[in-house]
Amino acid sequence: MIALSYALLCMLARKPCSGYELTKLLQMFWQAQHSQIYPLLAKLEKAGLVTFELIGQTGKPDKKLYSITADGIAKLQHWIRTQPPTEQLERDEFLIKIYAIGLMEPETSRALFLERREALEIRLHRLEGEMRLMEEEREMPVTDYASRQFGRYLLYQRRMRLVREEIDWIDWTLPLFKPSAALPPERD
Repeated sequence: MIALSYALLCMLARKPCSGYELTKLLQMFWQAQHSQIYPLLAKLEKAGLVTFELIGQTGKPDKKLYSITADGIAKLQHWIRTQPPTEQLERDEFLIKIYAIGLMEPETSRALFLERREALEIRLHRLEGEMRLMEEEREMPVTDYASRQFGRYLLYQRRMRLVREEIDWIDWTLPLFKPSAALPPERD
């Protein structure tokens, strides 16, 4: 099984979901397309790791609500216990641009950082709102290990801390962008 299969099982261990909901939930970890998720769900169902219930909808096609099976939970527990996570791959166009930022004039560079900061502030505000909802919906404190929300709570805390750290880093960089005549000449 591939990592995305396990990611789907992880999502379903928390609650039953449609394929569309799974796509949304997975965005916290990586981008996965519907074209990847639905074939994997079919394979997981064929392997007896998930089941689905057909939910009728008015004016729309019926949707499948997937649930993890006992075999799926056992497979997921085995994976968590025995497989160390692979090294994190980060693909961020902003970071690539920064690598060659010295080729740009300071005003352009500063604007790039300010745009990133604004996007991070929006993301942080959204995450904080989702965290408030999670805390309000709880059946027990989200900080309780037995809560179904505990893992999600930990991930949201991590994400918010990473966003705050990047905002702090951007604030640290902004004074470094001073006008300079030492830019390399443009090539023809």
